[in-house]
Amino acid sequence: QVQLVESGGGLVQAGGSLRLSCAASGRIFFINRMGWYRQAPGKHRELVAQITSGGSTNYADFVKGRFTISADNAKNTVYLQMNSLKPEDTAVYYCNVQRTIRPYDNWGQGTQVTVSS
Repeated sequence: QVQLVESGGGLVQAGGSLRLSCAASGRIFFINRMGWYRQAPGKHRELVAQITSGGSTNYADFVKGRFTISADNAKNTVYLQMNSLKPEDTAVYYCNVQRTIRPYDNWGQGTQVTVSS
């Protein structure tokens, strides 16, 4: 199994910034993609951003220009820098790690991000 420990969530005012971190441990080999999803109350979980083992990134349209995903492969850690936060960014943010072998999909426990207006 892959263990994922997230940190960095919290309460921030609109326009503020937060940085999420997710450290992976355990069976961390064959990782090909790390990323962040979020789920707001009453809504489906949605992709926020992903980064491949080669460094390619992918962002949801609603965070482009505001959020930046990065990874430290030596530390098996992925980060999400969130700037210009909006109240609609309020959600539980989940770290996700995808591998090329089972278990393919691995999830963190989630960290709450609340943006006040």
